[in-house]
Parts: sequence; C-alpha cells; structure tokens
Amino acid sequence: MKLYYMPGACSLASHIVLEWIGKPYQLHKLTREELKQPEFLKVNPLGAVPALADGDLTLTQNAAILEYLAEQAPQSQLLGDGSAASRAQVRRWLGLINSDLHRTFSLIFGAQRFLPGNEAAQAQLSASAAAYLRNLFGLLDQQLAGQPYLAGAAPSIADPYLYVVLRWAHGKNIDLSGMDNLAAFFKRMEADPGVQAALKAEGL
Repeated sequence: MKLYYMPGACSLASHIVLEWIGKPYQLHKLTREELKQPEFLKVNPLGAVPALADGDLTLTQNAAILEYLAEQAPQSQLLGDGSAASRAQVRRWLGLINSDLHRTFSLIFGAQRFLPGNEAAQAQLSASAAAYLRNLFGLLDQQLAGQPYLAGAAPSIADPYLYVVLRWAHGKNIDLSGMDNLAAFFKRMEADPGVQAALKAEGL
C-alpha cells in the first residue's frame, strides 16, 4: 500500500492507522504545490490528500480510506467489536469529525478562498468558525467522559482523526479550556507508539 500525504494534514489519521494495523506500506510525501500538478491529479482529481493506492485500487476521501484500512486487519477491531451497534458508534463519531469538525476548520484555513479580498469578513468568518468548533469539541469532550476513546475502551478509526483535528485546534488557538477529557485523550494518543512513529516519519 502507498499513502499519499502532506505532513500534519488529515492524512496523518490514515498514517496512524497504517501503523496500527501493521501492514507493509510506503509513503509518498506531497507539497501543497504538488497537489495541483497533473501527476497527482491523475491520482485524485480534487488535488487533496490522503489518497491510498493498493494494487489496482486507488482510494480517496479520508473516511473511506480509514474504513478500508480497518478492514485489512479485522483482528484490530478498529471498526468496533464486531456488532452492528459498535460499528455504528464508530461511524457516528467518524462522521462528525469528517463532516462537521473538518469542514468547519476549512473556513479557518481557507477563509480567503471563500471571501477573497475582504479581510474583515475573513476575520469574522474565522471567529464564527472557531466558536462553532468549540461547541463541537465540547460534544466530543462529553463523549470521552469516563472512557479513554470515542467509541469506548478500545481505539477505533475515529480516534486518530480526532487527534489530528486537535492538533489543528492547538495550532489555531481554538479555545478548548475546561475540556479535560479531550486534554487527557490528546496525551494518551501522543504516547501511543503508532502515533509516535507516524509523527516521526512526517517530521512533526
């Protein structure tokens, strides 16, 4: 398997899961400029990471890649304990992170793309997005009360994605004050050998 990634991007979640499942893989690092070059656009016409190549299969979209990787190592139970309810819970939190948190961060990272030439409006959009992010992170903090991971006692594919967006939150100074469960989760993930290996490989 080959993972196309940018250091610290959401592809880091897939990178961590590759470490967790223990399957052989290669890394293909991309710069922001290379994302839009014809060579990579043949892999992902959207010009975004992650992308995963596995034999004749090429996958894009982080959520799809994370599920695919989990299914390569069912013994890892990264999609839950095997029950339909457990799988649904993992997908619930994965969906919230992918569709709500990640999307809202795009309003901060790309405010100038949505409101070109209007710096005051860009600042207002970023501030509104940051306030909404705090609300979303508050839900996740509540979910982590009394349990180490989003779906329970064991990690799932939702947890590396949460770890990545928490890194973004720290980098963008999103107010996470009082969210002790999230802070403990972040430290727990930072200490994980697979997470450490992925961070080292990406130079983070």
